Amino acid sequence: MTDRSPKTPPRVLRGAVIGYGFIAERGHVPAYALPGATKFEIVAVADTCAARRDKARAALPDARIYESYEHLMEVERDRIDFVDVATPPCDHARIARQALSRGLHVLCEKPLATTGEEARAMVAQAREMRRVLFPCHNYKHAPVIKAVRQILDARLIGPVRLVTLQTFRNTHAKGVTEWRSDWRRERRLSGGGIAMDHGSHTFYLAFEWLRAYPTAITARAATLGPFDTEDDFTCSLKFPTGVASAHLSWNAGVRKVLYTVHGERGAVRVEDDAIEVATQVPGQEGAVSWKFERQDIPSDWMDSSHVSWFNSLFDDFRGAIARREFVGKEAQEAFLCVQLISTAYASAGQDSRELPLEGLAALEGDEVSDRLARRARAVAVTEAKT
Repeated sequence: MTDRSPKTPPRVLRGAVIGYGFIAERGHVPAYALPGATKFEIVAVADTCAARRDKARAALPDARIYESYEHLMEVERDRIDFVDVATPPCDHARIARQALSRGLHVLCEKPLATTGEEARAMVAQAREMRRVLFPCHNYKHAPVIKAVRQILDARLIGPVRLVTLQTFRNTHAKGVTEWRSDWRRERRLSGGGIAMDHGSHTFYLAFEWLRAYPTAITARAATLGPFDTEDDFTCSLKFPTGVASAHLSWNAGVRKVLYTVHGERGAVRVEDDAIEVATQVPGQEGAVSWKFERQDIPSDWMDSSHVSWFNSLFDDFRGAIARREFVGKEAQEAFLCVQLISTAYASAGQDSRELPLEGLAALEGDEVSDRLARRARAVAVTEAKT
């Protein structure tokens, strides 16, 4: 939704960070302080953990620090323009909706929510309150991913028909030592395992590269450790333009991303900071060979804070506010990612049965989407008891 009525945002957008954990301390807050991010100022922070509030005071001595987001919003609502939600996913929807109800824009870490109903309610409220809802889909801001975008835009490999996405981690991302460092292995806090944690990154890149949205998914999830969240996840997505397959694991022997994008006239391969472009070279009598070009594009994949990617993301967030794009493409795709994750869990709970996706139609509250989300939750409850 875009409101084209003219309105210039303030020169400096004043914000409050809700949840001062690893990604806020190492990613968001340092990025706000980088050169080029002078259009933002963090003036308040809320965290339930006293030790984390002390960390916030040390990092932001001029900011006002609160024990709860409720108190922060009550006091700061007329002093700030937006909130940056960086808590575990279980709280995203509740915090975002309260901020929107108070007339604040919302920047929210992925996933947008842990259920389709919650995500849809967030989108509806952003539209109603005429405030921007914007997800932290930061992988698309990695320099090497921007290079893939340029290659596809130049049509060097032709229309894309196949995408593979592999994310390997040797463990789950650890939280801060002062507060439940293994919260990603607690479903009540995380909403799920590696699919909930990395699924959004995987899916929104597939959307971009196949230039469409999926119509069906089949998935498998497995838990090898003594946890109630999956640590290995595979899925196959059916698109109108092609297919995508993904494998995400916290059980790998190395930290790495491996992406391949296949077009009619070539392919692109990304392995962390390295990119390889293969283009077909026609030969005699229909024979085909390939020309390979390789390049390293420093993108800091080994830095799990991804701090260097956030300035570009913040610029897009500010642009959405300037355009009054309350529920733009980013927010819609964030909703689709939650829908995909929920439906993937439902598929995995039904012996990898292929399940349909309603896509953006579900933003209007269709019964199919609601039913799939309820089924996904039922499967999660059953798995937690076994």
